[in-house]
Amino acid sequence: MSEKPLENSQSPSKEDRVISASEQKQDKTWDLTLRPQALADYIGQEQVKANLDIVLQAAKGRGEPMDHVLLFGPPGLGKTTLAHIIAKEMGVGIKITAGPAISKAGDLAALITNLQEGDILFIDEIHRLPKIIEEILYPAMEDFALDIILGKGPSAQILRLDLPKFTIIGATTRYNLISSPLRDRFGVTFRLDFYNQNELNTIVKRSADILTTNIAEDAVTEVAGRSRGTPRIANRILKRVRDYAQVKADGDVSISTAHDALDLMSIDKHGLDDLDRKLLKVIIEHYKGGPVGANTIAAALQEEVGTIEEIVEPYLMQLGLLARTSKGRVVTDKAYQYLGLEIPEDSKLF
Repeated sequence: MSEKPLENSQSPSKEDRVISASEQKQDKTWDLTLRPQALADYIGQEQVKANLDIVLQAAKGRGEPMDHVLLFGPPGLGKTTLAHIIAKEMGVGIKITAGPAISKAGDLAALITNLQEGDILFIDEIHRLPKIIEEILYPAMEDFALDIILGKGPSAQILRLDLPKFTIIGATTRYNLISSPLRDRFGVTFRLDFYNQNELNTIVKRSADILTTNIAEDAVTEVAGRSRGTPRIANRILKRVRDYAQVKADGDVSISTAHDALDLMSIDKHGLDDLDRKLLKVIIEHYKGGPVGANTIAAALQEEVGTIEEIVEPYLMQLGLLARTSKGRVVTDKAYQYLGLEIPEDSKLF
């Protein structure tokens, strides 16, 4: 990591940061086009797929709904896609919602009472469910019953409604924020990890074929290698490179065209952009390499703490540029080398 990082005078906002793993507006249409429809077509996460296939086949063999499933891991790795695949494999309907969208008991009741036998309720950001909603969800998950409180005070009564058997699939990027009682009610839990180069190469090729984009083999490797181990980012970069090739070249994506497009986006060969570099520089220049807390870093960068912890830090840590310690974040010697800076003699990390 010794090449001079790309510089850009202005960092992109969270909405247009190409290598943000968070879902953006344009991703919704793309996901419908590029999302695999069957488990056999889902690329990567081999251990998850193998275990999930057993759970699916067993449930179908018994003629029962699947156990409740909890999917966790960094954003953009395919948790929503897996939920859709599970629904298709089981031959059932799926309703999509998110933790913050269920703020009242009536919101949850409206969702659950409209489910058919065997249907799936997918709850994204399940770690953001209010506590009161969690408590209503417990009997729904365990006994397939919904307890509704009628009235207030001593005269209040509980009306129990029987529900069709259904499956909840929860997805989260913050597994540690899910309460133990809620975690314990999921029969199956899978962690999704970052994808390797070969898996991302396959994803980029598949997406290019679907989009009828002619892309050279070495350009595939280049796009995949700068995708931060994340399929959502790989597909987003592919689209931007395809647009560049259409406007600035002959429409075909050669290695030189890919390089030019990626340089224009300020994405270096490690998949890092200006926000990543700013984070490392803030810790080095203002806090002597750390340790420093996430709230302090977020304030210095004018970003939300969640963006720092969920979007930026995981990949920097995977590359070995940043470490989390009990006292805060610390940059590594590798980060100094990446930025072309001299490693201080009292460096705290390898």
